[in-house]
Amino acid sequence: MSIKIAIKTEGLTKSYGKVQALRGIDLEVDEGTIFGFLGPNGAGKTTTIRCLLDLIRPDSGVVRVLDMDPQANPVDVKARVGYLPGELQLYDNLTTRGLLRYLNALRGNQVDWDYVRELANRLELDLRRPIKNLSKGNKQKVGVIQALMHRPELLLLDEPTAGLDPLIQQEVLHLLAEAKENGATVFFSSHILSEVQMATEKVAIIREGEIVEVADTKELINRSLTRAHVIFKEPVANSALDGVAGVTVLSRDDGLSVMLQVEGEMDELIKSLAALPVSQFETERPSLEEIFLAYYETGAKEGK
Repeated sequence: MSIKIAIKTEGLTKSYGKVQALRGIDLEVDEGTIFGFLGPNGAGKTTTIRCLLDLIRPDSGVVRVLDMDPQANPVDVKARVGYLPGELQLYDNLTTRGLLRYLNALRGNQVDWDYVRELANRLELDLRRPIKNLSKGNKQKVGVIQALMHRPELLLLDEPTAGLDPLIQQEVLHLLAEAKENGATVFFSSHILSEVQMATEKVAIIREGEIVEVADTKELINRSLTRAHVIFKEPVANSALDGVAGVTVLSRDDGLSVMLQVEGEMDELIKSLAALPVSQFETERPSLEEIFLAYYETGAKEGK
């Protein structure tokens, strides 16, 4: 059975005047997965998501959402998608319950209100309070609930945990995992790389309007850089590991220990260490945050 594609873009471009926000985005997101979209402010994350919903029109390229063209079928796409914008705007004069009932009416009153109450309880949100009296974090909870409450096939979430305290952030991730278990596809952008590492199966990194990497989250972490800490039985020359392919010396301590960064395979380092009086050898994988920063540091150097 072939895997269905929930989101597909080909050669997607978008400019705002002289600023080229998207420079040919090619992206595929499989149905039934949780997909992370990473990049700093201005990288093109929000522009991409808005193009997927036909909230803005790309200059060129192909967009398919749930096998539909958002420009040709905007109502059908929006009916099957749950969307949380990065800049959430709500009707301040309504209560939280009133706002959600209004949004439910727009969707044909198909929402299970027991499910809405369950979401509110899990996110610790009082539905009776007026929107204008809510904190930024509680307004974000409203945004999460309105995106989830109709149990959409696809969730497009722009920074879904922004402004939430750590415990509620974890609850939101649990809700996304449950949505995925029930067959939904989740596509979300985030600055909180630890949560992307924990929650996603696949991730795309966008830099200056271009996709620079798409990979399984675990594969991306496991195949990249490795740190190695070597402790020697006796002092060795500082130059002992200089010139080993793929190895960068991060720090040394009186010739008795060294911290290394290894790119790629460990074979050359192991061969070099075999000739030295090694007492202990430990390795650890970098976090997604370190990998992400490495991509952006590389980009900054290339731009100089």
